[in-house]
Amino acid sequence: MCVQGKRVVVMGLGRFGGGVGVTKWLLAQGAHVLVTDLASENELHVQLTDLGEHPNLTIVCHEHRTKDFEQADMIIANPAVPRPWENPYLQAAWDAGVEVTTEIRLLTNQLDRTKVIGVTGTSGKSTTAAMIHCALTCAGIRSHLGGNIGGSLLNIVSTIEPSDVIVLELSSAMLWWLDKNVERGILGWSPGTAVLTNIEPNHIDWHGSYEAYAACKQCIFAHQLKTDSAMTQDIDATFMDLSVLGMHNQRNAAIALLAAVSVGADAKKSREGICGFAGLPHRLQLVQEGWYNDSKSTTPNATKVAVDSFENPESIHLIVGGFDKQIDLTMLAEQSNRVFCLYTMGETGTKIESLANGKVQSCKSLQQAVASAKENMNDGDVVVLSPGCASWDQFDNYEQRGEAFCSLVVSTSKHQQAQ
Repeated sequence: MCVQGKRVVVMGLGRFGGGVGVTKWLLAQGAHVLVTDLASENELHVQLTDLGEHPNLTIVCHEHRTKDFEQADMIIANPAVPRPWENPYLQAAWDAGVEVTTEIRLLTNQLDRTKVIGVTGTSGKSTTAAMIHCALTCAGIRSHLGGNIGGSLLNIVSTIEPSDVIVLELSSAMLWWLDKNVERGILGWSPGTAVLTNIEPNHIDWHGSYEAYAACKQCIFAHQLKTDSAMTQDIDATFMDLSVLGMHNQRNAAIALLAAVSVGADAKKSREGICGFAGLPHRLQLVQEGWYNDSKSTTPNATKVAVDSFENPESIHLIVGGFDKQIDLTMLAEQSNRVFCLYTMGETGTKIESLANGKVQSCKSLQQAVASAKENMNDGDVVVLSPGCASWDQFDNYEQRGEAFCSLVVSTSKHQQAQ
């Protein structure tokens, strides 16, 4: 795809590096880029600093302008924009005959799909994708990790060799954009190896219904050929000596091994790579003895899985709550009957409390939740931040929430040692 000299609008810089990555790639290809974002310059300070200045780059903050979308040659939409089919700016572009696409579509257009392993699912997709990457590396196969994890691969696409394997974590929103749309002349795309970990209610605010969300997850298989590989997680699968906690990671490991072997990796070496996988930040990450950061948990089922990972759930002080994605929080509230105490915070705090029958303590902030849990801990107890909700009510993203938790834990420990 030639974008040299074209007027391209990037709609939203995003939280995971896709907006910055695609902007840099477009500028390198000679495009004239206008970045438009509803956030302020102060809120986008990190992203704007990363971009720097360029003669072909224009930044518009605080607003979107309809004329920018109507007069462009191409629009790069941020997948985080909810219900794009209802967005007035994207609709204006479509009505004007402007091509609307995404960073992930620009990337996949340049890849040999038979060398791509795509991973999706409500939970476990980041860990599974990372396990596959570790398996391939240990087996001597050069691989690249991207999509929702690892940032944009556009700027290294020219260095990818024909023998390399690409591992992409694909969100439901990305898959919506990768699906075919006959009305707009868009062809569908699926990876040569497709992995689906699980489907639980999530992102109803984006999709409008659970049925629409589940359909987008299934799109990972929709455009595969008979010679491609399609894999779903086996709930009864077991692996072996992993470095990470939980039966859910046993299942993640089992499907990661299958995916690696499907593209030619040696099974024994792949298994060694997976067993050596130390886990990702914010996924049941041990901060220090007795304190676990599971900030990546953004669904009730993910929190249940975290609780299931411990032999004695009754010793857990569980911190939950956050941004309201309009999903059923009953499963999250039910954990109050299993753990020592549930500490609620954020937008969903009151809703979780109303559904809970066990011991619950209402907290206004993460700081208060950490302090309360610390005060109530007995010898042998553990504190787990596994919110079961998104972070956007109080934090920019789950990483920031997890880092805040880790800082609070460390500072609490230092304060105790000083006494």
